[in-house]
Amino acid sequence: MNTGTQVSAVLAQGGDIPAPHIEYGQLAPMLLVFGAAILGVLVEAFVGRTGRYWAQVPIAFLALAGAFAWTIVLAWRDDPHEVAAEGALGVDGPTLFLQGTILVLALVSLLLIAERGGRAGGHFAAQASALPGSEAEQRTAQAGITQTEVFPLMMFAVGGMLMFPAANDLLTMFVALEVLSLPLYLLCGLARRRRLLSQEAAVKYFLLGAFSSAFFLYGTALLYGYAGSVRLSDISAQISKDAGSETLLLAGAALLSVGLLFKLGGVPFHMWKPDVYQGAPTPITALMASCTVVSAFGAILRVYYVVFETLEWDWRPFMWGVAILTMAIGSIIAITQTDIKRMLAYSSIAHAGFLLMGVIAASPHGLSSTLFYLLAYGFTSVGAFAVVTMVRDAGGEAGHLSRWAGLGKRSPVVAGVFAFFLLAFAGIPLTSGFTGKFAVFKAAVEAGATPLVIVAVVSSAVAAFFYVRVIVVMFFSEPDADGPVVVAGPATAVAVALGVTATVVLGVLPQPVLDLAGQATTHMFVR
Repeated sequence: MNTGTQVSAVLAQGGDIPAPHIEYGQLAPMLLVFGAAILGVLVEAFVGRTGRYWAQVPIAFLALAGAFAWTIVLAWRDDPHEVAAEGALGVDGPTLFLQGTILVLALVSLLLIAERGGRAGGHFAAQASALPGSEAEQRTAQAGITQTEVFPLMMFAVGGMLMFPAANDLLTMFVALEVLSLPLYLLCGLARRRRLLSQEAAVKYFLLGAFSSAFFLYGTALLYGYAGSVRLSDISAQISKDAGSETLLLAGAALLSVGLLFKLGGVPFHMWKPDVYQGAPTPITALMASCTVVSAFGAILRVYYVVFETLEWDWRPFMWGVAILTMAIGSIIAITQTDIKRMLAYSSIAHAGFLLMGVIAASPHGLSSTLFYLLAYGFTSVGAFAVVTMVRDAGGEAGHLSRWAGLGKRSPVVAGVFAFFLLAFAGIPLTSGFTGKFAVFKAAVEAGATPLVIVAVVSSAVAAFFYVRVIVVMFFSEPDADGPVVVAGPATAVAVALGVTATVVLGVLPQPVLDLAGQATTHMFVR
């Protein structure tokens, strides 16, 4: 019996309406993160400029660590499988695994965002409101002013990422989508160097994100018209009865899918990704490439595994087409890229296609393999972008591929680590990338999607070409006399070390995490 039915029954009997009962312990991870974001806003308002950085970093770190610890506590309960917040949020095994993944990746990304490394201002503009190249910008940069608004913005974004895969109705999912997106639009425009490119990326992301949100909201309206409810379980029940308008159902499902596929960069809704990844501050790119992708896939898994479970024969052909285009276009166009961050962006698009095979599998094995892949890919992505922040020349980060020539002779350790991350992206055995791809491919074969796996294998072979090309440039080319240098702050070094460790462990000893993902999907998503 839902809340509305309970209230009607109470009123019919002449009783008082019961107060809503919310288990705040189930929502503690999200409440901690949002609370830290609000506290960060207060720090910006009332703490002096010189003390803000030293207040914001501990607040963000402690909130993320505390939320991660509480997520573990919730996961170890006997039955973490229930709805919370009056049915608006779902607390279940897959959601807790996704939230834990988001939180641990956000902690690693925070190391990059908080890095100062002796360079005044770090990765972010000293004054976001100053025009690029203006006298005001020069004065603030020379004064060593640090942009600290990024910390509460990041925490709001992470809070939305935690809510997005947990949303149990479409309106809550839309609110979470906006909460995670709006801070990212701002953060993408705050790069310290190449300000115009950064601001262009922010505007593109905002405009295309607004369009995708409109598609999502329109799809929600059509599904409400079909089922008379925005609750995922109610829509699923109505589909099972086959009692509504099929036109509203299919149109709503299509528009909803557009909004979700945009956030994970599925083709043909991927055009924002290379520009935004290139223009955004690299720590924010790392946050988006890891946490945002995990959150978006969590939401699409919940929608397709709960709402459209009985529509499998209607949406699987569409998703097959999207997955094939995403894998092929991401792998092929990456070959033509000469900018490191744009190449990694197209690599991310290709990996989104691989991950979509877990959605297409529509099985517990498909879900668990997707959860493992998201964790493995997230750590590798953060590590790779952390290395990108370390290779610098007079103009900032050395983004062009030609500037990486001979890096293996200048800094063999850094070049070797980056080569290792690239090999993990390619799916070389004994790396986490190989284990993740193998698990997803196996789930797809078991679900009868063998042709899709063949396309994925061919796309992986194509993708290996541009990964190897970067390795050849680093180790088999002569370095320029004015080539870039490696500037590694302590926090960035820790982030790289964590990325390498996770990539090795999940490749060599993946079984404990695979078992954990399998245990998380024992009961699938709550309804």
